[in-house]
Amino acid sequence: MTLPTHPSPDKVYENLEKLDQADTAQSAEYRQDAVEVLADLEVDIEVRQEIADRLDDANHLMTLNNVDGEDSY
Repeated sequence: MTLPTHPSPDKVYENLEKLDQADTAQSAEYRQDAVEVLADLEVDIEVRQEIADRLDDANHLMTLNNVDGEDSY
């Protein structure tokens, strides 16, 4: 068993709540930490699902806040 290189799942979950106050670099770090926890199969599936849900919500809000009438996808 190898030790995780990411912060604790609890800390990652808390940090995702702060995404709207974080600058771009900090936000990217929080998101990367979340992705690393999601990929860690040693983390309980229910915990990973909670983090995935919070990350999805944050991504949705970011899209709503950053897309204007001239953007296209």
